[in-house]
Amino acid sequence: MASFNKCNAFVENIAEKVHNLQADSLKVALTASANAPVATNSILSDITEVAYTNLSARALTVSSSAQTSGTYKLVIADLVLTASGGSVATFRYIVIYNDTPSSPLKPLICWFDYGSSLTLADGETLTLDFDGTSGLLQLT
Repeated sequence: MASFNKCNAFVENIAEKVHNLQADSLKVALTASANAPVATNSILSDITEVAYTNLSARALTVSSSAQTSGTYKLVIADLVLTASGGSVATFRYIVIYNDTPSSPLKPLICWFDYGSSLTLADGETLTLDFDGTSGLLQLT
């Protein structure tokens, strides 16, 4: 998977108890090249999502959320996005956000840049291969 890019507001949101990364509903959003996320984006409405027509579910599953020797690690199970019933709109970025909090509403965590635009044709899949060893993120 592409490199992890942190949204700056995520740090403050952790300190102010916005996220419960083990229990909250984490999801992915897709956005196109013309709407590249930046570190100063803080909530889902700061980005322009592509349409999810013909795309499988986008909820993430937390495999583990724990700290060892003062380092917290969030491990996310891989997610397979599947186009079904037609193609999926062109996208380049995968943004991860928390769908649970109401204030701020849908805070962003991070994004991944695939380096070029992708389109999934009917029946094609894209596996979001999250690092099972290092986790999605680590806090020290």
